[in-house]
Amino acid sequence: MDDFSDIINLPHHVSKTRRQMPIADRAVQFAAFAALTGYDEKIGETARLTDVRTAMAEDDLAALDAAFQRLLDAEPMHPTAALIFFQPDARKAGGRYVNYTGVFRHYDAAEHMLIFTDGTRIPVQSVCKLMPADDTDGQI
Repeated sequence: MDDFSDIINLPHHVSKTRRQMPIADRAVQFAAFAALTGYDEKIGETARLTDVRTAMAEDDLAALDAAFQRLLDAEPMHPTAALIFFQPDARKAGGRYVNYTGVFRHYDAAEHMLIFTDGTRIPVQSVCKLMPADDTDGQI
């Protein structure tokens, strides 16, 4: 019974009222329903724009260094700082510039990270602009 010997030699049923489906059409019915699964996501990812990180001028680097030193000097008072940093994109070349304002807690010299009281960790090398939050006048 397990080898289907009771039905293996029965004649193949052919309908008298319906035409047989062509072999090419029979193959199509077994194709995947969504042959392009993920295609829309790939197109969306390709179309998503990223920024290119621009090199900073010497004057801007000097101003950033001075602002960083002021922040380190004020570390015991936990000042509020506003900054702009470049966040690399995880999936493609480039990234985006992010505005951030937070209460500065600590500078981790071993990892070169600015650590804020809300747990945010920002690599120093990604910072483009740094200022005390009260100097921002609502703009970073």
